[in-house]
Amino acid sequence: MDSGDASGYSAGVDDDYESLLSTTDAELLKRAWRNEKAAPEILQFEAALVQRSREQIQLMEETVEEFSKNGVDPLTVSLYQMDLDRTLFLLRSYLRTRLQKIENYAFHIQKTTDLRNRLSKQEQNFAERCVDDMEQHLDQSVLSKLPQGFKSHLKQSSLSLADDMVPEPQLDQYVICRSKRFLGAFQLDDSGEEPVNIEANDLYALPYKSIKPLVESGQIDLV
Repeated sequence: MDSGDASGYSAGVDDDYESLLSTTDAELLKRAWRNEKAAPEILQFEAALVQRSREQIQLMEETVEEFSKNGVDPLTVSLYQMDLDRTLFLLRSYLRTRLQKIENYAFHIQKTTDLRNRLSKQEQNFAERCVDDMEQHLDQSVLSKLPQGFKSHLKQSSLSLADDMVPEPQLDQYVICRSKRFLGAFQLDDSGEEPVNIEANDLYALPYKSIKPLVESGQIDLV
């Protein structure tokens, strides 16, 4: 094997190793957490990943407890505990971020089938309770005291054509994103502007609405 072949082989091995690392559950959870934190709207719930992460957390908790009882080297126990704490933080923050979005956009989510289908069963129940609680609070504190044409939870008045009282995520806001592979020329919108040439591992500030399909398909990660 000449030096050129060796270099190509080494690069291929490195790429395979990086690809393997990026598909571990720890990295997938970190990626889901980053995307959820950065996206203005709620994303698809990662049900299988969350279930696997919970099972891994339980296994790590049992391992740390067993190591502690059996007098295993404290440094080893500490390393396992750090891994456990990191996974717990990511999972809790991921779930908490989603609950905050549900609270902020409960009415919008409830009236949008696509968004409602992105939630887990528990999140759907939470969204329903949020809507019920907010409707009850608005009725008791404000709406019951207003004229008949202004009693809607969704519209400013009966003359409104749209649900102009329902807050919605701002999909046109800019986000920082990165692609793991070369995607080539990408047209952001139909304004006629020049396409953006998306290179692998470069950072871009782009409107979320334009790259939303790439985020959903996993071709682009938010940062």
